[in-house]
Amino acid sequence: MTLDQNQIAAFRSTLLDLQQDINERQEKNNNFDLNEGHYHESMGELSSYDNHPGDEGTELYEREKDIALHQHLDYELENIQAALTAMEKGTYGKCLTCQQDIPLERLEAIPTTLYCKDHSLDQTVSHNRPIEEGVVMPPFGKFDMDEQDESVGYDAEDAWQEVASWGTSESPSDFEVPPLSYNDTNIEYEENVGYVEDFENFVGNDIEGKNIMVYPNEQHEQYEDSLDEEGIMTEFGDLPAVEHDPYVEE
Repeated sequence: MTLDQNQIAAFRSTLLDLQQDINERQEKNNNFDLNEGHYHESMGELSSYDNHPGDEGTELYEREKDIALHQHLDYELENIQAALTAMEKGTYGKCLTCQQDIPLERLEAIPTTLYCKDHSLDQTVSHNRPIEEGVVMPPFGKFDMDEQDESVGYDAEDAWQEVASWGTSESPSDFEVPPLSYNDTNIEYEENVGYVEDFENFVGNDIEGKNIMVYPNEQHEQYEDSLDEEGIMTEFGDLPAVEHDPYVEE
């Protein structure tokens, strides 16, 4: 259905009101403060020296959000101007692609549209994830050994656990009620690094699997303490009893 002059005048009034509203909002919020430099100028800071990195990260997120909102309003203004231009040319209400009349209900819902539903430019739904997720996501699964369930080598998970042991954003200092130990905030802090079973840390052999030696250390003492008088394991997992002198080379 071709629009009559009264309908076009009503849509023009609607578009002008939208344009004025956006311009007033931009003026009141000073273009989302984007006229001021980030980070120090916009926050009144002289330096980042005494600021927590988390605080600066928050302000960076707010700046990114302001930029996105500003671009969204600019996009709305461009669409409004394009619709007003189409009215001057006498093409408003017809799809730019198929030249068919745009349904009145669609124009009432989206007065800035210049396309019918079938030829709308915003039909593609992106399923791409933000590129930042490739950085902030756990690194597990990115390296060869990560996919090997039985691998005892030093993999990405071991690297993360070692770095996390020095503190993360969940360090005790970041909790209102600090935990009793830093270990309580680390994932699987008790996991062995570089070996699986505790006895592997004090038992060794040569390249041919012979000349088994036992080297005294804390884990070995715990192992010895876990044996009863008959040399039977009592508390140290499923390890077999040592029936030979552990300090004598075989």
